[in-house]
Amino acid sequence: MRMASGLSQSTCRLEDAFWEQRLLRLIDKLLNDHDEAVITTALDQLYANIGSRAYDELIDVVESTAETRRSETSNGLDAVLIAIPILAWSRFQIPSGPIPKPTLETLRVHLQAHVLAADARLGLADFLYSPDQLPQSYVETTQLADKLAKAAIHGRDWKVDATQMAETVSFLSDTRYILAAVAAPRGAALFRWQEDDSDRDAAFLNWRTQGGEALRPLLPACASELLPPSAYHAGVRDADRASRPYSIQAAMAFLQTVLNRVPTDFTAVIGAYYDSQLEEYRIGFTARGNPQVIHGVVWPLLDTEDEKAEALIQIEAILRETGLQDIRVLDHRLPLEYCDDCGAPLYPNPDGEPTHAELPDEPENPVPRHLH
Repeated sequence: MRMASGLSQSTCRLEDAFWEQRLLRLIDKLLNDHDEAVITTALDQLYANIGSRAYDELIDVVESTAETRRSETSNGLDAVLIAIPILAWSRFQIPSGPIPKPTLETLRVHLQAHVLAADARLGLADFLYSPDQLPQSYVETTQLADKLAKAAIHGRDWKVDATQMAETVSFLSDTRYILAAVAAPRGAALFRWQEDDSDRDAAFLNWRTQGGEALRPLLPACASELLPPSAYHAGVRDADRASRPYSIQAAMAFLQTVLNRVPTDFTAVIGAYYDSQLEEYRIGFTARGNPQVIHGVVWPLLDTEDEKAEALIQIEAILRETGLQDIRVLDHRLPLEYCDDCGAPLYPNPDGEPTHAELPDEPENPVPRHLH
């Protein structure tokens, strides 16, 4: 905590380097000793100190240390754990699990061509991760970064033991991840956009076009959207943010597909759900004129967000972009309630009552619709 506070109050790059080097050494030792409780305690106490930048400085160093492997010599290779997120939705279960070798080889070719710098090396995990299967702690992230960094240094892939992975919870829309490590000589470019003849937007456009086709076989019967590859913690955070509007868009596409209706046939009810503070918004979807909630979406507030109105404005804007016109915002606080039987969230109906979402029976001869 003292080092993080010193870094947050530093007024020059030389002092920054002084505190950063000491923090890096200490955090690296704690993670390798599996002593995460010390880090968590410090983060909790600094988080409570409102107005101080010490929490941000400490968590930045912790995340960087967990996802980065630094060479012990100046002529060695440094490596970083990266995440490649994919947003997807489907009427069926969204796949996760082992990636077939031919698909992995195709991904490697496109990542080397469009994402990595010319001299960078790549180590790919042969597994399509769901959020439930990602590392659950900084120590686990460090261990995964170690394994993938070694694979990257030798230019090979890392085989995941699928029997040791957690079960995947099924949702209409969800995120999937490809994890990898990128290694390069110290001080050299890791990514394509660091080179003089490219930039981040151009590199991502090429990756999305070519890599998206390579990933398609992994997600049959799914609509999907590829997000930019980035360092692991930043990539997961960006995916969390992007998944919220995507889940609303997926919900409306799903309702139109299964019920064969247009967006103006639906009503969206937005409620603010509190525990000790505002935790999330929930959106209940109904057929216009019918109070029964037929589908719901949760919009969680992330760590860096507060109770300002920006989230509500964004939710309404996304709903209108889908073509939905009847939007109702409840003006009272709702408790975080879940179904006693199945544990599913309860969503607000037009009367402001918490309700279990249940789709009406599908017609006997539904009109087939294509997932776009």
